[in-house]
This record gives sequence, C-alpha cells and structure tokens, in this order.
Amino acid sequence: MIGSVRGRLLDKDPGGELLVEAGGVGYRVRVAPSTLAGVGPVGDECFVYVHHHVREDTSALYGFAELDERRCFEALLSAQGVGPALALAVLSHLPPDELRRAVAADDAAALELVPGIGAKTSKRMVLDLKSRLGAPETAGAGAMAVPGDGAGSAVAEVRAALSQMGFAPAEIRDAMAAVAIEAARDGDADTGALLRVALQELGPR
Repeated sequence: MIGSVRGRLLDKDPGGELLVEAGGVGYRVRVAPSTLAGVGPVGDECFVYVHHHVREDTSALYGFAELDERRCFEALLSAQGVGPALALAVLSHLPPDELRRAVAADDAAALELVPGIGAKTSKRMVLDLKSRLGAPETAGAGAMAVPGDGAGSAVAEVRAALSQMGFAPAEIRDAMAAVAIEAARDGDADTGALLRVALQELGPR
C-alpha cells in the first residue's frame, strides 16, 4: 500500500491532479484545491502523503500536504455513504480541526455547505464520525472556535459571518473554497483578511 510519494512534479492539473515522478514512475495523485495551491512549480520536488484507494474496479491515489489531513480523509471514508470524492470535498471546505469542531459540537450545518451533502447525510456523518475523530488540537472536544486559534478557527468564523450576513449556502460554498486556499497559503491569516477574500469572491450584492 502506498503511503507517500516524493519526486519531481511533472504536471499540475487545475482540475485537482498532480503528476509526480518517483523512481522513474509517474504517479497521478488527486488532491484538494488547497494542496494543489501549496505545491511548488512544475519541475520542483514534490512530497504528498497518500491514501491508496483500492476497489474491485478502480485504484486511485489521493494526496495530502499534512498527515492529519490523510487521517481525517480515511475517517471520512469510514462514514456511511462517503466515497473518496466526497471526503476530499469535505476537507476542501473544512480543514481537519474545523471538521473536528463541527463533529464535536454536532454542527451538521457546517457539513451541509459541502456540495452533495444534505441535511440527512450531514447528521448521519456527524454520528458516524463521533468515535473516529479526536478532539481539535487547538480546542477541547466541545469547544467552539475562538479568535486566536489560528487559520482553522478564522475559517470557521468567516463561514459563520457569511451565514449571518444572509448569503445562501451555495454562495457560501463557493466563497469558502477560495478562503480554504488562502488559509492554506497563509497559516497566519486572520478572520478579517479571510473575510475580505470571501467577499471578493462573492462580488457586490
């Protein structure tokens, strides 16, 4: 089973795939937008943690910049009805600690911002993940995100702010994808900076 890949980056597909050459073999690795944005230019060395997803009719590699992301991805796969594409989409909108906070706080609405997840699915996922995800590293298991927790809590605060401002779930989903990429680029980004990114993405109302 492949656990990681280190090699020369041959290609970055904007659709979310890396082509990494290691030992003379080119590995196609599917990644979230934040991971895609975080790797260097084509030709540089690239390293990603990998989940090797094998089924009877398919075999695919999913890559992550951090080991914790891979662990959360695999926890998501254990939830009923969650496949690799949906698990990757969840992590594109909810970084690991934000996902843990949502599950610990029974915040199913946070998962409903992910395309393809409705109210019934989100509630079932929260129940399934309760025993599979640990507490957030920056807060207790039942704690809400507070200022100072870093980019993860800032992302959560931006999502809450957009909801309070009256934006529709579909609009918030689109904006949070851009916010997640910015948060991955700048781990020190605060709520104000990320909220400006979201509002720029949404445009004038």
